[in-house]
Amino acid sequence: MAKINTVLGPMDTDDLGFTLMHEHLLCAFPLAYREYPELLVPNTLAYVVERLKQAKAAGVDTVADLTTLDLGRDILFLREASKQSGVTIIACTGWWLDVPRFLSSIWGSVSPDRMAEALVREIHKGIGDTGIKPGLLKSASDLEGVTPPQEMGLRAVARAHLKTGVPIVLHSYHPGQVAKRQLEILVEEGVDLRHVKVDHGNDTTDVEYLTWILDQGCYLGLDRYPGRLVSPLARTRTLKALIDAGYADRLCPSHDCLLSYVLPAGLTPEQFEALNPHRLLYLKKVVFPWLREMGVPEGTIEGLCLKGPKNFLEGK
Repeated sequence: MAKINTVLGPMDTDDLGFTLMHEHLLCAFPLAYREYPELLVPNTLAYVVERLKQAKAAGVDTVADLTTLDLGRDILFLREASKQSGVTIIACTGWWLDVPRFLSSIWGSVSPDRMAEALVREIHKGIGDTGIKPGLLKSASDLEGVTPPQEMGLRAVARAHLKTGVPIVLHSYHPGQVAKRQLEILVEEGVDLRHVKVDHGNDTTDVEYLTWILDQGCYLGLDRYPGRLVSPLARTRTLKALIDAGYADRLCPSHDCLLSYVLPAGLTPEQFEALNPHRLLYLKKVVFPWLREMGVPEGTIEGLCLKGPKNFLEGK
């Protein structure tokens, strides 16, 4: 057992329950909820709380919100959503793809060490003056590979992890096998890869590559459902292959679902959500039945969102 920071305070990992390790309650851009509410889903907080309550009623206990500052992280929103819904929320710190140019370019004067100090402050003292502490560190790279600003951010995340012990989550682009360079950088920084989860693994069906990631000691997020490019059924076949290979206890299925977002002009929330009307329950309503049809034992299915997340957060 270990302690993990949630938006309502520290929590024993034994109490996590059914955990979705990569979701977004409110995902847009910095200050969107406070200053541009008209661009978002109407009545955003109530809308999100209702969907969290639906998930809670169906057995979802904990959600890791992987929304960084550049994606519009609003820590007070997360706290209120957790209070009103009864769902435990774990927040993150770090950067997505948009590391600010004034931090990372020739205009900036922020080194990885200085950036790491800011992340450590959030972890030890809280975000802003809220006292709310993140439970995860995040870094991201995509189809361009690890760009120089992203490398600075990744090294900062690594150094913050070494000072705090907070686990690391990586957004990666698996069709380009970008995780190989991301993990190489983390190893250079001295990170034990048992404390790293590489996300969006089911954006590829290359099981050999995904097995390589797991064999480095990492955890793997199969967390885009229903997803794009790769069909939901193909994603589930990849999940089944990794279960069959013996990795079930280091897999973290989730959805990467945006509960609230910038609503496209002319669309209602219901129209926008038509691709995934199940929201945070797609795993339970679609994927797990497929796994049963594929012959995966019920105990293994039930453990996917229990054991993997808990093991990762405990650094096993």
